[in-house]
Amino acid sequence: MQDENQSAPSGMALFDERPFFEKVLAHGLQHGLIDADKLAAIRADGPKGMVQIARYFGSEFLRPELEKAKDRLVNLISLNLQHSSGGDLQVAAQALREHSLLSRSKGGSDLLKALIVMPQNTHFGMSDARSFSDDQIPVLERWTLKRYADYQAEYAKRKHVADVVDAAIWCAAQYDLDIDALQEEGKDAEAVVRTALLLGLTKRTEMPDWPAFNQLITALRKKYAASGQTPPLALPKGLPAHWQPAVEALRQSVLADWQRIMDAAATPKKLFDQTPAFLGRYFWLDDGLAEVEEFERSVSATWAKTTGGHEDEGSLLTLLLCVAAGSAPKTLLTEKAASALVRRIRKSGLDGDAAVAFVQSHAPAQFQGDYVDMWQSFLEEGLPTLRSDADYALHDALALLRRECNVAA
Repeated sequence: MQDENQSAPSGMALFDERPFFEKVLAHGLQHGLIDADKLAAIRADGPKGMVQIARYFGSEFLRPELEKAKDRLVNLISLNLQHSSGGDLQVAAQALREHSLLSRSKGGSDLLKALIVMPQNTHFGMSDARSFSDDQIPVLERWTLKRYADYQAEYAKRKHVADVVDAAIWCAAQYDLDIDALQEEGKDAEAVVRTALLLGLTKRTEMPDWPAFNQLITALRKKYAASGQTPPLALPKGLPAHWQPAVEALRQSVLADWQRIMDAAATPKKLFDQTPAFLGRYFWLDDGLAEVEEFERSVSATWAKTTGGHEDEGSLLTLLLCVAAGSAPKTLLTEKAASALVRRIRKSGLDGDAAVAFVQSHAPAQFQGDYVDMWQSFLEEGLPTLRSDADYALHDALALLRRECNVAA
């Protein structure tokens, strides 16, 4: 048998399509790393592993399932050995000698489970718990038949996503914001990191709501725009080294944005909240009441401006529900925003008195009594449904909002 490490003849390239486990076993036998007793143990464990895998994914009594289980077993062992050895046949053969075949199969399965639960998206509203569950078994079943190159490519992609998410959680924690708040806000992790980098240019100690973010940009423009100098934008102090490459890439993106951020021709509101390329690119807390107060101070908002001229019952109930939930006041919600609003109510509660105070402070005096009665009638009928833990899929709550409020189809 030719040594696997022997070079190919000049002008030829060897391409060995055998599973890595088979190559490792051959190498171990050829170099005396696998003796007769170990080979006998491998032969005894193989059928056991096949039956276990067939049972886990279907039935051990069907021949086609057992055939697939054989391929899955070889793939799982190969994955574990190749990953742990870095592709070194000598190291892998030593591991095969020192550990049981079934333990290497389980090790491969554990690698795939860890991969499957890694985040695929940096949006906090879409992040899942990072623990494997039974409903992910079909995904694991598909991955047990994939190549190691597929695993490597997917791992690299998901590892970058995980690094960005974890770095964002770390950055937010430096400004007294926890993971629960990030998930409630439902923004992208990249946006959290970019805002944290801007905060590093100041002495601020908390993540901003919109008024504070507006002030932050105004202050940065006052300090840096006239001089035209590049800001001393640095990675956050104490940032763990394994997240630094992900944050460095985002630091470069902030520097690429810097010229537009410094351009006073666009107000912060227009740039960050109305320019398509900047929508969702930076992070601030959605504090509806704080935004309303800031709006009143800056432009003396009237009831007509707040409602956008919509005086129908559905629009007003939508507006008041947002205010009571502490969310940005809106007269029309998307399906996604309506779902988020219900979750916010169930997590943080609903302040019905805040909506009444909003009406009494801003609505035309002649209509305030009618609006308060309308609101209280809605609460009496709808609050049990909005708060109901039994409606975990939000079907009843969303049906209520579609009927009484303004929810876009």
